[in-house]
Parts: sequence; C-alpha cells; structure tokens
Amino acid sequence: MKPRILAGLIGAGIQASRTPALHEQEGDAQGLRYLYRLIDLDQLHLDSSALPDLLKAAEQMNFTGLNITYPCKQVILALLDELSPEARGIGAVNTVVWRDGKRIGHNTDCLGFAEGFRRGLHEAARQRVVQMGAGGAGAAVAHALLAEGVGQLSIFDVDNDRAQSLAANLNQHFGPGRAYAGSDLDSAMAATDGLVNTTPMGMAKLPGMPVPAGLLRADLWVADIVYFPLETELLRTARALGCRTLDGGNMAVFQAVKAFELFSGKKADAQRMLDHFQSMNTSR
Repeated sequence: MKPRILAGLIGAGIQASRTPALHEQEGDAQGLRYLYRLIDLDQLHLDSSALPDLLKAAEQMNFTGLNITYPCKQVILALLDELSPEARGIGAVNTVVWRDGKRIGHNTDCLGFAEGFRRGLHEAARQRVVQMGAGGAGAAVAHALLAEGVGQLSIFDVDNDRAQSLAANLNQHFGPGRAYAGSDLDSAMAATDGLVNTTPMGMAKLPGMPVPAGLLRADLWVADIVYFPLETELLRTARALGCRTLDGGNMAVFQAVKAFELFSGKKADAQRMLDHFQSMNTSR
C-alpha cells in the first residue's frame, strides 16, 4: 500500500497558489498517495483568529502537516508545541508537522529565498539593501539576506514597531548595526544597492507597488517574493528601467522542496519541482 500524505495550506487569497500542484506531482513521482488542499481564509470568510479551530480540525482529520502563509506566519507561534531552531530564530513559521502528537513549527522560507537569491543574484552588490515588510515572510527573508552577506539592511513596514523588533532580532543574531528600521525611504533608496519586497503588495488581490516608481533606478537590483502573478507591477516597472530582477518563483519552489521533505520524510527532486513550476507558468 502506498504511503499516504495529507497536507494543506492556510492563508488568505491563495486560490492561485502553485503549491498544491508542486507537492502532489512530486508525490506522484515518488509513488506516494499525496493530497494537498487549500484552506483559504477569504473563501471561508475567516481571519487569523480561526487558526486554533483550523489546527484542531486538521489534527482530527489526520493531516500530516500544513503550510502557513499570509497573514498567519507569526500568529501561529503561540499555538505550537515546539519550534525548529530556524523558526525560533526567525520568529515565524510557514510549515507545521505533527510528530508524536505534537505540533512542530518549521521555517522553510529562509532557505527558499536564499537559494533563489544565490541562483538569480549571486554577483549582485549587497553593501546596502532596502527591504519592504517586516512580517513573517519578511523576517525569514531578512535572515536570509544577512546570511548571504548583505552589509546593512534597512527595513520599512507600515508598523514601525514591528520593523524595529525585527531589526533588533537581526542585530542579536548577526551583530550590531547590520539592520535598522528605516524612517526615510527616499534617502535609503538613493543609497541602496537593491530592493526586496516581502509585503503582499503586488499580489492579484493587492495590486500596486510597495515603493513609488520614481525611487527606482537602472543600477538597482529588485527582488519580489510574490509569485502570483510572477511578474508583479514592481518587477515589470524595474525591468523597464533596466534593473536586474528576481521574481518569487524560486523562493516558492525551494520552500516547497523542504516542506515536501518534512511532510513525506523523502528527499524531493528540486530540479523536477522547479521544472514543473516553470511549466505551469509557461503553459498559462
């Protein structure tokens, strides 16, 4: 009898997610009975306050694990029994696995972004970088950026206290002065080598750009973690100026690779999953 995996994704506005297809096709290729379901808060007319009930229901239905996305990556921390070292250090969870009756939180976003950054922007200047967003995904990306050699990271968020808290966490891990909560976006953008968007701005349900187009210039590199659509307004505008760009596809794939391994206990074929992701986007 084939091993059975039942997994899902909890988040808001996730109907366009490629994650179910990525997991299920890799499961098929490995001879698993692999079912992956979307639990869309918008479709269910719920918000993150429903997380306790959703986790309990998933336990009762014998889910193997869950992926967690916007806006739940930090809210879920209080509902878990254990955290992996990565999730604890980052302060955000995007993957929950049930083991021996315990809910264990992991973070595969950090690894996912780092792999995409190495592949797409490995030679990019990184003395100064501006990051938009300090939420759950932003925390993971910020850790990845500093681990990948960014000298100083300026973090901007609509909630300045959240940006300051993330900067303090980063400085504790990577050394004083490596990160700070930005207050003057114009000045920070004028001095930066690159820009990373970790906010949901640019998603199909939240169109627009996280920074004014006038702050972009040709010698910047620009990365976005949004992947539906793959070409956000930010990336389209940046490319038109001549900027090097990195879309959210690699992060989406490589976080899924690690999550698949956590759910299934089997090593995923990363290149196969990347090829599948690219085929889904070219066949639209």
